[in-house]
Amino acid sequence: MEYWDIYDKDKKKTGRKMKRNDWCLKDDEYHLTVLGVIGRRDGKFLITKRVMSKSWAPGWWEVSGGAAMAGEESKEAVLREIREETGLDVSGFEGGYLFSYKRENPGEGDNYFVDIYRFIGDFQETDLHLQEAETDGYMLASPEEIKSLGEQGIFLHYDSIKQAFEI
Repeated sequence: MEYWDIYDKDKKKTGRKMKRNDWCLKDDEYHLTVLGVIGRRDGKFLITKRVMSKSWAPGWWEVSGGAAMAGEESKEAVLREIREETGLDVSGFEGGYLFSYKRENPGEGDNYFVDIYRFIGDFQETDLHLQEAETDGYMLASPEEIKSLGEQGIFLHYDSIKQAFEI
């Protein structure tokens, strides 16, 4: 069973945990999610397409990410998620934490903070090993291509993270 830490409105751990996807959070309680934007020095960014079996936003484009597990710090979580979903170890890449935002869904039990990271480094397409259960392909896209996907409404979280694609 996977557990997530519960945070207060100031992004401090409460010492309590919740079961993964057990949307039981009260208002002013949050869990932590991370997103990792991965760029190459040629100005292209790695984006992946969500598998069609996803219950939410199937077939949409996104960057690697997911929930931080209980006891896991934000940076550990984003490095783990990127490695699981793409096969890349970006721990030696330039960059790191950029900013956070929070989503509140009153009465739904699913409030969360999102920590955004950006890592820039050299990698080849042959270095990629996509997690088949999560991804249905990838693209090395320019900021303009990503913006276009966002404007089409098929890039997850685009409006919240678009500044992460500005170098």
